Amino acid sequence: MALAFSRPRRRTRAQALPRRWSGSSRRAMIASLILIPICLLWIYPFLWMISASLKPNAEFFQGTGLIPASPQWSNYVRAWQNARIGDYFFNSVIVTVSSVAIATITGAMIGYVLGRFSFPGKKLIMGLFVATVFIPQGYTIIPVFEIVNRLGLADTLWGVILAEAGGVNVLSILLFAGYFAQLPRELEEAAQMDGAGFLRVFWSIMLPLSKPVIASTIILRFITIWNSFLLPLVLTLSRPALRTLAVGIYAFRGEYYVDWSGMAAAATISLLPVIIMFILLQRYFVEGISGAVKQ
Repeated sequence: MALAFSRPRRRTRAQALPRRWSGSSRRAMIASLILIPICLLWIYPFLWMISASLKPNAEFFQGTGLIPASPQWSNYVRAWQNARIGDYFFNSVIVTVSSVAIATITGAMIGYVLGRFSFPGKKLIMGLFVATVFIPQGYTIIPVFEIVNRLGLADTLWGVILAEAGGVNVLSILLFAGYFAQLPRELEEAAQMDGAGFLRVFWSIMLPLSKPVIASTIILRFITIWNSFLLPLVLTLSRPALRTLAVGIYAFRGEYYVDWSGMAAAATISLLPVIIMFILLQRYFVEGISGAVKQ
């Protein structure tokens, strides 16, 4: 009987994957071991602030431990009620939501024009927008206050809203311009053949397609306006009841005494909306940043 010698079987692609992926797994593990300590170091101040918000003032500066000996939840009650953080929180919501809506629409329209059309002076306008990044806010606070005062909106929430929304958000404009520039021209041509005008094309076609950039703009402007201090402070000097949360936290600092635990509790409360907003829109934020830089 003839003996049949079987030829050595070749490893299939599926069988070869474990050996190839073992190197990738090792690289991923090494990267994780390096990044985890960096992440812990990065979030330590935030964790310390939460821990400090649960400590009494006597224990506030005693070491850098994260576990309070006896959690003082009354710090949050004191911050919300006694320091009127609840009222300031409501003012911040009104100012931030309104300013973000105005800034997003105006930024999208400017970005649409810069990204889709060519006209004389376009590069000059882009250069002026970028140049405004290097102007400190303190240099513009006086003309902004003068404009708001001449409009009769001084010491009102509408004045704070327009002042916060009126600043040129260069990054958002550039994101919109880069995103709109990569969209195919056929979309506009088809809409124009159907009789759509400039605003109809922008509002009904281009703006819905830019949801990732809109989410990125909302996150960036939300963080900026929610944490804004100088403009709300100057525009509400004579009306303390209209202060926003960032300005209201300053009330914990007295002439001879600073309520550090109450300030930490108020700061923790103020950060919660920012964290929630970023968690809800983080997927669109990444898509908007990555999509806007593709050309």
